[in-house]
Parts: sequence; C-alpha cells; structure tokens
Amino acid sequence: MADHAKAALEASKPQAVVMPVTKAEGNPALRMMGLPRFRAKLPSRNWLIFLSITGSFTTALLYDRNQKKKVQKKWCDLVSHLAQDTLPVTQLPRRFTIFLAAPPGDGLRSAREYFQEYVKPVLVAAAVEWDVVEGRREGDVRAGVAKRVRQLRRKNGEKTPVELEEPEEDLVQGIQEKAGIRPSDDLEGDLIIGRHTWKEYVRGLQEGWLGPLHPPDPPPLAIPAGASASEPSLEDPSSDLTAEQATASESGDAPVSPVPSEAPPPAAKPMTPTPPYITPSQYSSLSLASTAPGTLPPVMALPFPYILGILNTPTRTYRFLTQRRLADDVGHIVADMVLARSTRPFVAELDFASSIDPDSPSATLGRGEVQSGAGEGAVITSGSRWEQQGVYMDEEKEWHKSARKPSPPGEEGKERVWLEDMVIDERVGERMTTFVNSMANDEQSRRIAEEHALQAVDRQREPGWIETVKLWTGLSENDKRVKGWEQGFVGNESD
Repeated sequence: MADHAKAALEASKPQAVVMPVTKAEGNPALRMMGLPRFRAKLPSRNWLIFLSITGSFTTALLYDRNQKKKVQKKWCDLVSHLAQDTLPVTQLPRRFTIFLAAPPGDGLRSAREYFQEYVKPVLVAAAVEWDVVEGRREGDVRAGVAKRVRQLRRKNGEKTPVELEEPEEDLVQGIQEKAGIRPSDDLEGDLIIGRHTWKEYVRGLQEGWLGPLHPPDPPPLAIPAGASASEPSLEDPSSDLTAEQATASESGDAPVSPVPSEAPPPAAKPMTPTPPYITPSQYSSLSLASTAPGTLPPVMALPFPYILGILNTPTRTYRFLTQRRLADDVGHIVADMVLARSTRPFVAELDFASSIDPDSPSATLGRGEVQSGAGEGAVITSGSRWEQQGVYMDEEKEWHKSARKPSPPGEEGKERVWLEDMVIDERVGERMTTFVNSMANDEQSRRIAEEHALQAVDRQREPGWIETVKLWTGLSENDKRVKGWEQGFVGNESD
C-alpha cells in the first residue's frame, strides 16, 4: 500500500523535459550580439565570374601604373643632373618649342593631357623651359609655324611693301640684348606631338621659307555675263540711290541727296586659320628666301597613338592597360632630345623599285625618279622618299573617319593638310635637322634601370613593421637571446 502511494506521489510531480545536448554553433559572443554565423564557403558561380573579372582588371591596372611610375622615374633621373648645373646671371635657360594640335575627331584636351602626362615630367626634371603652340582646328599649327618663319625673315632684314608693327617678342628680346642677357649655348629646337601635327609643321615651314612675306591679293570678283561694270545695278546694296531717287533724277526734279547707307557691322574674329599663302603645287616655281640659313633648328617628333570608335574598344582597353610602354618610348625620345649635343640632317630614302611597260600611259617618271633599262620592253622605275614623309605614318590608319571625308559642297577649296599627301621641297628638306641619339645615353639609362632594380630588392629585404615590433620586444627569430623583461628571471645580471 505504501509502495502504491509512493508511486502515485512521484507520478503527480512535474516531469523535467530533457533537452538533447547539442554543440554550440558559432562564436557565443557573436551569437549573444545577434550577429549571424559566417560560414566559410565558396561564392556562387555569378560571384566567381564577377570577382575574377574585376580582380584581374584591377590587378593589371595597378601593375601597369606602378611600372609606369618606375619607367618615368628612370628617364627623369637620367636628365636630373642638368638641373644641378649653374647658369650665369646673364644667360637664359634652354627653351624648346612644343607643337601640339587636337587629334582628328576630338578636341585639344586629349593632346594637352598627353603632354602633361608623358612629356612634361622629363622636361621639368631637366629644368628646361618651353613654349607651346596649340592648334584647335586643322591648319592652326601650319599658320602658326608660317607666321613665325615670316617674322624671322623680317627680323633678318627682308623688306616688305607694308610696314608692320614689331611683335612683342622682338621688343622683349631687344630689352634683353640691351641688358646683356644672351640665350643658352645648348641645343634648342622644336618638339612635335603626333603625325597630324607633324604634317602641319612641315607644310608651314615650307610656306614660310618659300612663300611671300605679305598675303597674296584676293581673287577678283566674278561679274555675271551681260552686266556692265560701269552701270550700277538697282539691286546692288552698294549703290547710294534707291529706285525712287533714280526715277526722280531722270524726270528733272530737284536733285536728291543720297541716303547714307547703314554702317557695316564690326567684323567678327575669324574662326578659321589664316589661309595659306602658297600651295604645295607652287613649291617648284618659287625661290627660297635669301635669309634662309644653311641648317634649320633641329626638330623631334613624338608618337601620339589615338583611336576612337566603339568597335575599337579592345584596342583602347589594351592601350589603357599598357601605358608603361608608351611612357618608356616617349621618355626615351624626350631624354635623347634634352641630352643631345649634335644634330644630323634628314635624308632621302629609297622608296620603291618596280618594272612597268614603257608603252603604258603611266610609264612617265616623276621628279626624283631614275629610269634604267631592264631587258627589252621593261623599265625599272625607282623613286626616293624623304625621311620626313615616313614619320609615324601608321598613325593615319587610326585617324577618325572625319579626317578622310572629302570637303562638303561649297568648301572644295578648303585646306586639308591631314588628308593630302606630304610634299617635301628639296631645298627645305635638306636643311631640316633632327637630334642625334648618343649611345652613352642608352648605357646610362641601362645603368640607372639596374640601380632601380637593386633598390627594389633592398626594399624587399628591409624588415616590415611586424619584424620591427618583434625586434623591439625581443621576439625576433633572428636573435635567440632572451631580451627585455625576461632578463631579470633568466641568467645573470651581466648577460
């Protein structure tokens, strides 16, 4: 009976629910804060594609920019010793003239960014000065170069039928001469950026030395057939009499005073470059200026690869990720120009050699070509091309299509320097010179590159901040001695 009562009492007691023992998931501190559990797992397929593409592009971009800085530093270090040279107080520093123009199909901003990013760092490191001649439209550089040459001819003593005001540059130069300030004794010259600017520069140079000093007379206005030049037309706005006044004068009435015409509006500033004084077809019939020197100032051309169009996106992306190569090429050319101590003339190179039929209408030989017999019924025709004509010719393939379109109706006589072939007059071409590259410059640049590589290795060997902290606390693996606070517990005081 007692056992039965005891069993009934135990059954009436609430039974404790036994929970299954499970292992705690995640960090308990993070779980108490309500943060979810972060599990280490691979991202999804889409995330892998996104991370791989963005990571690869970012890595390639960072690597290219890092190498670009190293390349530019190499060429800046090559010319940096020139900035340490002292100059007399009566001598001006070296000065170069930079010619740049907006590329076909784009504005001037891209050319300015090219100069500031690739050319300017080397010039600044060499402590040289420069003047910039910019061209916003096709023909601006040509007009600027021709104007500078004509001013030089007037300064050298050539007379003009119309007296012109003396430019400000000549006034400043005259003041400097009176003060005893002389120009630099080192080589100075011109730097041309891009094939399109080079074509304008060469044409403007020939226009300045072969053309006249004053602009040619405008062509006479064409008079329509059946009209007399002596009889004024009633529809002519230049006539002072209106139709009513002419009728009144014929009837014998009182003379009528002419109605004063309205004042013409002020002429707006022309938005087009100065028209050329001569054309390339007139070069052979013109004489060279009497004040032309035996050798012209040296010039140096720089490549300006520039391509537009959405279909050229792969090429543009590749060039965007390999700017270090362009920086190396441009830096090398600019450093050679700054360090050059001599010049050489441009030469005429052999262009082609072909066999043609003498009975063909196209068998006539042009100027500068040589004909020699090569068997019966065949003629070997060989021609020469000036070195200036082949400078960065491959850039023309990448120009925008607007540079190759023909002139619209009504603008057939518009100047198209970029579209037309480059014509070199022998008298000007043989006087043009360029800077000579020295082998010592290449050896010095190679030595500087090796020094930079050794410095990079040394920087890698230097201990980082973690190793530095271990050295301070005595936990470095390179030193097994017990240091710091442990010396009071291990060893003697003299250790």
